[in-house]
Amino acid sequence: MVELKTATHIDAMREAGRIVAQGLAAVREAAAVGVSLRALDEVAHAVLRDAGAGSPFLNYRPDFATTPFPGVLCASVNDAIVHGIPTDYRLRDGDLLSADFGASLGGWVGDSAISFTVGRARPDDTRLIDTAFAALDAGIAAAVVGNRIGDIAHAIGRVCRTAGYGIPAGFGGHGVGRSMHEDPAVPNEGRPGRGMPLRAGMVIAIEPMLIGGGKDPWYEAEDGWTLRTSDGSRAAHAEHTVAITEDGPRILTAL
Repeated sequence: MVELKTATHIDAMREAGRIVAQGLAAVREAAAVGVSLRALDEVAHAVLRDAGAGSPFLNYRPDFATTPFPGVLCASVNDAIVHGIPTDYRLRDGDLLSADFGASLGGWVGDSAISFTVGRARPDDTRLIDTAFAALDAGIAAAVVGNRIGDIAHAIGRVCRTAGYGIPAGFGGHGVGRSMHEDPAVPNEGRPGRGMPLRAGMVIAIEPMLIGGGKDPWYEAEDGWTLRTSDGSRAAHAEHTVAITEDGPRILTAL
């Protein structure tokens, strides 16, 4: 069931989203060659503590997981698509890092992700990351009253496929509100004019995930969480929590 949020609810979600944006900005600033993923998780955790917010990620355990998630930040490096565990791995020059972060405040949740290169960027990685954000922008532009979920999915998929990138099947965006994952599912590929109609008050996470090698298969790593590209190519992930309003899409996880 999809819960339509009031203007007051959306304003409250914006406060949670602002903390998410601050956390991701802090993580990006701290990310440097030699810094561990665990240290970045601690940076994100400090942002939550300072804001009096909680983490919807920490100890989260969906049906597919054999263990609860051990951090407040998903840190996915290079061929990791999403759900990377913040370990003692130390970042290297040229690593592509996707950072996914959430915050809960006053009973409402915000969820967002960014991808960027640590140190010297490879041209192929820059193009991959730029395309992920272009796909996110296209999905947000389609998130208007009168469209359907399929219009968002089609907009994202068209950008990704035109650029020659793969899309991991079975993973995409979702509703956000009182919990991190709510209805509806928001795929990263689909047919325009299909699916649930978009109504004012819906709040969704739009999150393109791109596989640089152009193929779609992925596999779950031994840690039970991290999704990796089957061909070993690099991946990128971009995400915003977005409210659908009569005045157009409102991004709740921007600074």
